[in-house]
Amino acid sequence: MRLIFLGPPGAGKGTQARTLAGEQGIPQIATGDMLREAAARGTRLGLEAKSYMNRGALVPDDVVVGLVAERLDAPDAQKGFILDGFPRTLAQAEALERLLKDRELAVERVIYFEVSEQELLRRLTGRRMCRQCEHPYHVEFSPPKRAGRCDRCGGELYQREDDSEAAVRRRLEVHAAQTAPLLEYYRSRGLLTAIRGEGSPQEIGSAIRRAAGGNTAA
Repeated sequence: MRLIFLGPPGAGKGTQARTLAGEQGIPQIATGDMLREAAARGTRLGLEAKSYMNRGALVPDDVVVGLVAERLDAPDAQKGFILDGFPRTLAQAEALERLLKDRELAVERVIYFEVSEQELLRRLTGRRMCRQCEHPYHVEFSPPKRAGRCDRCGGELYQREDDSEAAVRRRLEVHAAQTAPLLEYYRSRGLLTAIRGEGSPQEIGSAIRRAAGGNTAA
């Protein structure tokens, strides 16, 4: 099973990728986690990535793709993998296709999570964080017992700046513009399946399994 999960911020890709990866005994490869792990290991590419992250700069495509190549060559990825949120751009998609071709591999299915803007705003703007212990909450889905206070340490809860409605709307606009050519790239190759990313986790998981089994509904 070699899958790519794509979708806007807040679509639930990570949660579903972790569940399916655990069931299948294959790794969930999320770019952010991969970058942090490589930096912690101190590999050449990991240290290069860390130098960009420490400056708050975007890690260049060639470094990200190189780290993906290293990760896909790891023993636990030999039975398959789920790429979570990667590739993000058409250039990354083309680079990924080349590196898989060099290994005589190919992506089997690209699953795109469709979620309405209203629902994404509800999910993302409702997030809160404890200022002291950084434990996450959500005003609807996982609220604290006492409004505005952390259950663990009593610290003040706050909304991160990038979870404000204006910031979320900007992120969604950027994602839509960036993703359109990427979706067309995979659609033209007959790899793309869109699923509805709203509903219970079980319903969404069932849609993913149907898509991974070969249904093409995009």
